[in-house]
Amino acid sequence: MDDDRPEVLLTGLLFYDLVLTGLGGPPTPGEEIWTAGMGCGPGGIANLAVAASRFGLRTSLATVFGDDFYGAYCQEVLAGQEGVDLSLSRVADGWHTPVTVALAHGHDRALVTHGQEPPYSQDALMGDPPEARTALVHLEAEPRAWLAKAAANGTQIYADVGWDPTQEWSTALLDQLSLCHAFLPNETEAMAYTRTDSAVAALGTLSELVPVAVVTRGGDGALAVDQTTGEYADVPALDVDVLDATGAGDVFGASFVAASLGGWPLEERLRFAVLAAGLSVGHHGGALAAPGWYGVDRWWRSLTDPGLKRAYGFLAERLPEDPGGPVRYAPVTPPAHHAPAPHPTPPGGTDLPPHP
Repeated sequence: MDDDRPEVLLTGLLFYDLVLTGLGGPPTPGEEIWTAGMGCGPGGIANLAVAASRFGLRTSLATVFGDDFYGAYCQEVLAGQEGVDLSLSRVADGWHTPVTVALAHGHDRALVTHGQEPPYSQDALMGDPPEARTALVHLEAEPRAWLAKAAANGTQIYADVGWDPTQEWSTALLDQLSLCHAFLPNETEAMAYTRTDSAVAALGTLSELVPVAVVTRGGDGALAVDQTTGEYADVPALDVDVLDATGAGDVFGASFVAASLGGWPLEERLRFAVLAAGLSVGHHGGALAAPGWYGVDRWWRSLTDPGLKRAYGFLAERLPEDPGGPVRYAPVTPPAHHAPAPHPTPPGGTDLPPHP
């Protein structure tokens, strides 16, 4: 076994996210609303990459950056600040990095995105994927060839799925679970794909298709079955104030993988993922809201609630002796002057020039 192989392998579409919070209500046509909060940073697949890297996992990301300000900034944050390996990524000449404006209100948000399909597919980026301990993937209707190659390499696939805009929820997508070690949809998606009417029923169906099945329930927590160990767990969410829920599901998934790589019991894995996701919604954005070991350690040391102390007592032995320094949360605006983080020129593209 190669100890230097990636612990988490990722590919997908990257966005530059601008998140506006503190809205009194959603805007209406012709109305101008002033917001109380704003943050910016990488989004999309970057949510998973940063969340995993902040738990000390060797994280390799294959994505496409535009040769623009947004791409340069996201590249700098991921490689230079967060230590994500971008050797599988490419910079596309003349392509514009997708930009999403998120309007966060209450426990949800609305998204407006400008962008185009990237010039390189996931399969083109991955080619013959490197051996990795795990891969975190978003399943899509059209199966990706690299996924089968990764599974054949012995990579454990942890998958989730996004909203189906057609609302057909084709059960054919579940055929891809034969390649997966774990599946982590949310409650709505799980019930839709399994044609069931409850999270428990959906979990029962999914547990017959994949070794580890997890159903996330937002403010109601999460439940899971691990057929490899015979464990079942159902844990509540934390009672937290929600500033921005963007990327909370991605933080949950990356945290669950981190705990799974540590060999933790199912209930501990689930509580840890619920905790990390809960901590993330108190900050702007998805990627840079991830708490990492520092955020979890800080929460644990400040905890006074006796019930939570008992429920999360396992953290006393799980937290590293050195949780690292404070993480950097999403800034209001990116630095005005910066150069992209140095890294080898990705195949098929060019390094971004220093931004004046």
